[in-house]
Amino acid sequence: MDNSTLNYQDIIEEILNEYIDYLGEDEQVEIELICDSNKGHYLITEIGWSNGYRLYGTLIHIDIIDDKLWIQQDGTEEGITEELVKKGISKDRIVLAYKSLQERKITEFAVS
Repeated sequence: MDNSTLNYQDIIEEILNEYIDYLGEDEQVEIELICDSNKGHYLITEIGWSNGYRLYGTLIHIDIIDDKLWIQQDGTEEGITEELVKKGISKDRIVLAYKSLQERKITEFAVS
């Protein structure tokens, strides 16, 4: 991986750790940061129970593919892309993979 990819890794991990800190601790729900830096996969998952219901899901999923950040899942209110842009990642390096190809074409972010 080149230097930009290594920089992406640091930025992603920093932002995801900030989200985990923001979400705080809950005795019944565990928030996990899952990083596979070798293959470029980064996730925040939640696992546990709330009001008698099982919680299990991926809040955020980012992959590094061909030197771009592919946002596979974004369960945040504000959008993880804004945080990435604030940290200096240009919009043409971010793919909103959770949107269809047609929808991506009308955004200011990368198509693929």
